[in-house]
Amino acid sequence: MAFPLYFEVINQIGTAAFAMAGYLVGVRKRLDLLGVVIVALLTGIGGGIIRDVLVNRTPRAFVDVLPLYTIFVTLAVSWLIKLHQRHTGMLRKLFIVADSIGLVAFSLAGAHVGMDSNLNLFGVCFLGFVTAVGGGVVRDVMVNDVPFILREDFYGTVAILLSVALYACQQYGLAGAVAEWTLFGLGLVLRLVAHKRDFRLPKVEG
Repeated sequence: MAFPLYFEVINQIGTAAFAMAGYLVGVRKRLDLLGVVIVALLTGIGGGIIRDVLVNRTPRAFVDVLPLYTIFVTLAVSWLIKLHQRHTGMLRKLFIVADSIGLVAFSLAGAHVGMDSNLNLFGVCFLGFVTAVGGGVVRDVMVNDVPFILREDFYGTVAILLSVALYACQQYGLAGAVAEWTLFGLGLVLRLVAHKRDFRLPKVEG
C-alpha cells in the first residue's frame, strides 16, 4: 500500500521519537544493552503492529526495513552522543518531548491508515488511538510501570482529538500535507501544554 511522502515522514518521525522514548526508559530502568534495544523496538513498532493486525494487513515492520533502520539509527545516535549520561532532570524532559512527538505522529499515522481503509469515524479514532498508545503500553508493562494512558488524562485524549480532526478534514476535502502538518504542530503544542499545566478530564463523583 503506497502512502504519500508526508505520511512517511510523519510516520518515521513518530518511530524515531518513540524509539528514543523507549531508550530513555531502558536507561532509567538500568536494563542491559539487549533490554534497551527490545524496549525501544517495541515502543517504536508495537502500536503499528497492533494497528495493522486490526485492518488485516501484514505488519509493516515484518516486510519493510525502513522502520527498523530508523529505530537502530536513533539508538546509535543516542548512544554516540552519550544521551544516557545526561542529567536526570534533562532526561525526564527529553522523554516527555520524545513521547509526545511519537504520540502525535502515530495518532495521525493510525488515523490516516483508518481513512485509507475506508473506516468510519469510530474506526479511524480507534486506529489512531491504538497506534499512538499501543507501543507505550507494551513498553511500560515490560518495565513494570503504570502505562501513561492510565495516569495522564490528556494522553489518549490528544490521540482521539487528532483522529477526529483529521477525519473531519477528509470529509470537507481538506486532507493533505498542509492539514496533517498543521494538526501535527497543534497536537504537539496541546500535549506539551496539557502536561505542563497538568490538564485533567473531569472525574465522575459518586
